[in-house]
Formats: sequence, structure tokens, C-alpha cells
Amino acid sequence: MSRPDISTLGELRASGYQPRPVKEEIRHNLVAKLRAGEPLFTAVKGYEDSVVPQIVNALLGKQDIIFLGERGQAKSRMVRGLVNLLDEWTPVLEGTELPEDPMHPITSQGRALVDSQGDATPITWMHKDERYGEKLATPDITIADLIGEVDPIKVAEGRYLSDELTLHYGLVPRLNRGIFAINELPDLAERIQVGLLNLLEERDVQIRGHKVRLPLDVFIVATANPEDYTNRGRIITPLKDRYGAQIRTHYPEEVDQEVEIMEQEADLPDFGDLPITVPVFMREIIGEISQLARRSPDINQRSGVSVRASITNYETMVANAARRALILNETEIVPRISDLPFIAPSFQGKVEFEAMEDGQEDRITDRIIQAAVKRVFDRYHDVNDLESIALSFAEGLAVETSDSMTSDSYAAIIDRIPGFGDMLRDESTALKACMVEFILEGLHLNKLLNKHTVGGRSTFTA
Repeated sequence: MSRPDISTLGELRASGYQPRPVKEEIRHNLVAKLRAGEPLFTAVKGYEDSVVPQIVNALLGKQDIIFLGERGQAKSRMVRGLVNLLDEWTPVLEGTELPEDPMHPITSQGRALVDSQGDATPITWMHKDERYGEKLATPDITIADLIGEVDPIKVAEGRYLSDELTLHYGLVPRLNRGIFAINELPDLAERIQVGLLNLLEERDVQIRGHKVRLPLDVFIVATANPEDYTNRGRIITPLKDRYGAQIRTHYPEEVDQEVEIMEQEADLPDFGDLPITVPVFMREIIGEISQLARRSPDINQRSGVSVRASITNYETMVANAARRALILNETEIVPRISDLPFIAPSFQGKVEFEAMEDGQEDRITDRIIQAAVKRVFDRYHDVNDLESIALSFAEGLAVETSDSMTSDSYAAIIDRIPGFGDMLRDESTALKACMVEFILEGLHLNKLLNKHTVGGRSTFTA
């Protein structure tokens, strides 16, 4: 939608424009989307039947919202997605310090402008993206940052302290007719939280005792981590009471959802004529690692296991496969089981371990990776169907795998093991190498093969 070609208050009135409070505007556009069957948050997965209905209820009820959840649960993304429920363009007075409704100005500056120029009062148009602002709560934030303060420069210019024009407005008034989000609300000092009480209830602001009434039209949203209530701060009860809806977010409940988010967010390299192929089972293994970590007693669950862990693990696994392909002049990038140990740095950087003894982090990481591989393998294969492969090792066969071996070298393994050739006939060379490692690892984890690993090379035997 292009910017409207209306530049004065008179033209705006003649167009039949009817202003709406921002919450009413959001509700109106939400109703239109619901009736049209349009998705509300296309970039967020796994919340369709849990979080989204709660958000819809809060917006229909014109309630301010606080999103409560652990890190990496798309709280900020949900908040930013609310911008899509604003009108594409909104008229505001031109030349005023705050964005004001031309038909209902809220500052003395805006009222004086309309009184003096009438229908000739100039207006401009704000895009919906300009009507959103957010602030990360930190202990050093002041009321001046959020609400405003007396501007000493304006006082020095000769204005009286009682003059509204001596005030320098903070972030919230500058988002009049828009959405203001404050992230990690418990980190905000309690005395500053008190300053938000009037804003949430009476919708006005007070600055250093000045008799200034600004009936702001702002939709206020906040995010918080439950861990912060005890570790770094808390939300004071009167402020929490003024939020209309507290909505709990959560991590993906199914591996499929984890994989979908992972694929959407991962920034995989582009090597032009060197394609990247990631088998479904390898993606599911990465998703399972995060799912298992969220249930592991060895991982600090209060800190959480962010979806970012899945994303970075996925990127790291593909990066190691790409490194191998580039060094060995492979024609296709395909991650293998032998690439999984290389995700340890990305995984360990995203979680907090309960046990801090030397070496424990690596052992816990290995256990979680192995458990994830076994869960995925058991979904795809029945070990009884692969018994002939395991029996072929009984005659002294030993097979070596490594992340540094070429894909072509796995052809000899396939030729030596009866049944492998028929299973992998239609796959590319790199995919065959990946599937060989997956099957051998699965048989080992089901105790049908032994595995001995030294220096990145694994030997499978009976």
C-alpha cells in the first residue's frame, strides 16, 4: 500500500478518515485477519494451538501483555510481530515533537498548531514500522529515558520550568500511537517500575512534579524470564497487576517443530555449485539433542535450552561437512554421524551444566548426542531387519569410519557388508557414506556392534 496523498488536516477530514486508538486499531485488523483465515505470526512455529490463542484473546480484549518464558522462546519475535496488526500508514501532525493524532492533539504544541492553522495544518504519514520501539531493561535506565525530563538547554533559552515546552520527552511518549516493548522487565529497577504505573492504568505521564497530562495512546508489551524473578530482580506486584494478560511461552514440544524452526533460522553457507544435502534423520538428530537436553538432570533447566542451541548445532554440523568437502574436493556436502562431535563447542556454549568438574561437560554432551542418535535410529530402523549386517562382523570384519574420509572410500565398506548395496543403491556417493555411518552407529548403540574411537577415527567390530 502506497503512502496516502493527503498533506493537510482539511484534506484528511474531507477523506472521511476516522481515528482509532491503537488498541482498537489492532483489534480491528486482527478481526479482519481472523475472518480471512490469515496466519498471525508466520515466523513463529509451534505456538499455533497454545500461545497464539492466548495472544488473540488479549488483543481482542485490548489488554497490555507480558510474555513470560525462558530464553530462546521467540518472545521478542512475537512482540515485533504485533507491528503487522497496525495500519500500514497513520497520519500525524507535522512539526510536533511527538507523533500526534491531527484530530486530537495531546500536547500544547500540537493544539496551538491546529488552532492557528486550522484545516491548513500540515500532516505527515508514519509507516507502521516507525510506530514500534523497544528497550532492553537494565538497572541504569532512568525515568528520563522512558518518560522524560526537564531540558536544561530549553530552560537556559528563557523558558519557565512550568512551561510544558521545557520538557524533553522519553521513549514512551515518542511512541504515542504505537507499540512500546520493554524486554527483560524484572531487570528494571523497582523505582523505575513505579514510574510505569500511571502509564499502564491512567495512560498519562508525570514529569518531576509538572502538571503535565499527556493522555498517551500506547500499547505496552513486556517480556520476562521466570529465572529473573529470583536471580536479578522482580516485577513489582502493582505493575504486574496492571498488565491485562500474562502469557507463558514454551520450547518446541515436538522434534518436527524444532527441525522446522532450525531450518527456518539457520544461516547455511552458499558454495554455488557445491550443493548441501542434509538427510532428514540428521536434522532430527540435532532436534533430538535439544529435546533431550531439556529433560536432562545434568543440564540446568532453570536456565533453559534455547532453540538457538539447535540452530547453532545445525550450522556447526553443516560447517564441518563443508570443511571436509572443500579439503577433499567432494562434489556434495552431506553431514555424517562423525560430524556430530564437532557440535560440542556450540552446544556447550548454549547450556549451563549442573556438574562443573573437569571433563564432565564433554561426557554429558557425548551421552546426549548418543541418546539422540539412538532415538532417531530406532524410529527409522528395526534392528531385526539389520541383523544380517551385524552378523557379517562375526567373522572378523572390522570397519573404520571418520569425518576425514572421502565419500568414495565408503564404497569399499558397502561392498564388504552383505545387504548394504541393496539398501543404498539409489543414493549419491556422499549420501551413501552418511547412511553407512548412521546404520553402523545405530547397531552399536543397540549393542549389536562394538565401537572403538581414537583420534577421530572409529572402528566397528563384532
